[in-house]
Amino acid sequence: MNIIYNFDEQIDRHHTGALKTDVLQERYGRTDLLPLWVADMDFATPSFILDAMRKRLRHPILGYTVTEDGYWESIIDWMEYRHGWKVERDWLSYVPGIVTGIGMVLQVFSEDGDKVIIQSPVYHPFRLVPEMNGREVVRNPLINQGDHYEMDFEKLESVIDERCKILILCNPHNPGGRVWNQDELVRLADICARHHILVISDEIHSDMALFGHKHIPFASVSEMAAQNSITFAAPTKTFNMAGIISSFSIIENEDIRSKFYGWMSANEFNAPSIFALVATQSAYKEGHAWLEQMLSYVEQNILFVERYLHDYIPRIKMMRPQASFLVWLDCRELNLPEDGLSAFFVDKVRLALNNGVMFGPQGKGYMRMNVGTPRVNLEVAMERLRNAVDSIG
Repeated sequence: MNIIYNFDEQIDRHHTGALKTDVLQERYGRTDLLPLWVADMDFATPSFILDAMRKRLRHPILGYTVTEDGYWESIIDWMEYRHGWKVERDWLSYVPGIVTGIGMVLQVFSEDGDKVIIQSPVYHPFRLVPEMNGREVVRNPLINQGDHYEMDFEKLESVIDERCKILILCNPHNPGGRVWNQDELVRLADICARHHILVISDEIHSDMALFGHKHIPFASVSEMAAQNSITFAAPTKTFNMAGIISSFSIIENEDIRSKFYGWMSANEFNAPSIFALVATQSAYKEGHAWLEQMLSYVEQNILFVERYLHDYIPRIKMMRPQASFLVWLDCRELNLPEDGLSAFFVDKVRLALNNGVMFGPQGKGYMRMNVGTPRVNLEVAMERLRNAVDSIG
């Protein structure tokens, strides 16, 4: 029987410890905001995942738990089915969060004062984690082509020196939603291999390619990429279960794998919790139909916002994402001062979004909006935005 999932359902997340709703006063200075910021969705976590967790809870002991073969098999099968990438069991390890994993890689493969390359505007922990670990961040800004970003390979070659040890790749890109193509990834792999720069590929949004685009795992594009990279992925964004830490790494190179996995094992960072095991297996074994319906709904949300902006708020342009539920809004034509854009959205529009400057200087004048929400919320958001923009003339 084919199940039709309801993504229009309104679920009140207040007072559940949800970051999206329960820190609005702390982060934005008021609570009467429609929260479309942090990157989790307002859709119910799929019932088959919740049912699997309930089933496990019927057993009254939550003791030490072994990682059975079914967990690894579910990841291997998903990666091949979804991305055409044949991953071997030995390449895999559990990781307690992708941002955490990035910090771990920095500890194992770099030293204080080494340089880490990021391509901004980009997910802000790519900058924060290296900086807080005593590494120097080197920016290779992306080229803004208006409707998409491209990598600046010439600039990349110019910023590399002998202290550059790691490049963090956002694949697909956040906040721009770009799905990098084969040629781009091959060229990036070649440059990094020639300069002995290890690539961390954060592929947490990989399952959410949209509008006919196809995600390509970085490590799958060439032997150079495979032998000089660490891939991080997770079911948590895909199936809206970020509160369950369930990430994993994929490393084909035996030397890199031995060094990193040996360090994680020595520090006992490689053991998943009971519910990471249960939720991941359920998601990857039963989640295909839910994911396709969710992506279709998100695509329609994106098109709704795109049409509304075109018809009623032409001063704000949208970079249509090729992946994920995050929309990058170009608000520069509003001509607001740098410190006025956030205030405008909070006090005039009453929307909680992410200010683009958090993703780097190239994000100035942009806002990131999460459209992984029931359509009615976007209708309210767009009407508020239209009225506020009209009021500034």
